[in-house]
Amino acid sequence: MKIGKVSENVLKRSVIRQLHSRREEVLMGAGVGEDCAAVQLAPDEIMVLSTDPITGAVHEIGKLAILITVNDLASAGAEPVGVMLTVLLPEKFMEPDLKQLMQELEAAAGEASVQIMGGHTEVTKAVTQPLVSVCGVGKVKKGRLISTGGAHPGMDILVTKWIGIEGTAILAREKEEELKARFSPDFLRQAQEFDRWLSVVRDAAIAVENEVAAMHDVTEGGIFGALWELAEASGVGLEIDLKKIPIRQETVEICEFFHINPYRLISSGCMLMAAADGNRLVAELKKAGIEATVIGKATDSNDRVLFHEDERRFLEQPQTDELYKVV
Repeated sequence: MKIGKVSENVLKRSVIRQLHSRREEVLMGAGVGEDCAAVQLAPDEIMVLSTDPITGAVHEIGKLAILITVNDLASAGAEPVGVMLTVLLPEKFMEPDLKQLMQELEAAAGEASVQIMGGHTEVTKAVTQPLVSVCGVGKVKKGRLISTGGAHPGMDILVTKWIGIEGTAILAREKEEELKARFSPDFLRQAQEFDRWLSVVRDAAIAVENEVAAMHDVTEGGIFGALWELAEASGVGLEIDLKKIPIRQETVEICEFFHINPYRLISSGCMLMAAADGNRLVAELKKAGIEATVIGKATDSNDRVLFHEDERRFLEQPQTDELYKVV
């Protein structure tokens, strides 16, 4: 395709005609010449917005793009409504590729019950692989908004599922040929299928109904980055038991293969939470079939401490995600 905005015919044929999911709140959606979307909210509802680019993956980029943004909205206690997309494509990208990408995005949107409300699609020399940036729109009732900064001293800190599952799935797909040298096809297939756990919408909905005080989707920077950000936003210290942080064996072995730290690996699908009664929240999550674990407590200190048996060390500020050392 030619550099610049895609033509009107391509826009209609391979972008707009692929979008079918609808929400009644969306008054104005995707269309030729439309730069904005319009969402009707009730007087007692709050609009929640989030934006994220997908830059570390090629395979299933459409699915990841929708999931990550929907997770951010859910972590605020919001019901996701719609997304706006910016799709930047390299010159080598062909119209059939664009159509397939849009179908993947639409399928993920339909699964998440959100509408693709509009956006911008362009071919540019600025990228060498497709880049999808997503702005998400959600709604939440007044008084039900949850922030990363809601943790208080004495609260339990817990996580859902396992750390590193997104990074594991990406590496198992993007670096499959390298990994075949050590791991069996069954092992790699299982790791690739970790993306079935990437949504935290149900995790968040259950937590909101059970007095969660703070939530933070564990994305770039991994669990160490997310813990720092929760502590910073809440103005609390932390005491975290490293042995209690849940991690899959597949993640451990793939990280060892690439000599990277799983605690700093992108981890969408794992939700970090704070609650006054973490054990009760864990029990409610497990009733719904969602694994969850209390990993420590918030404190009234400035110290953010990691314990491992007799070893005690301090949490560092977020660093570049380990994924970028490999892909």
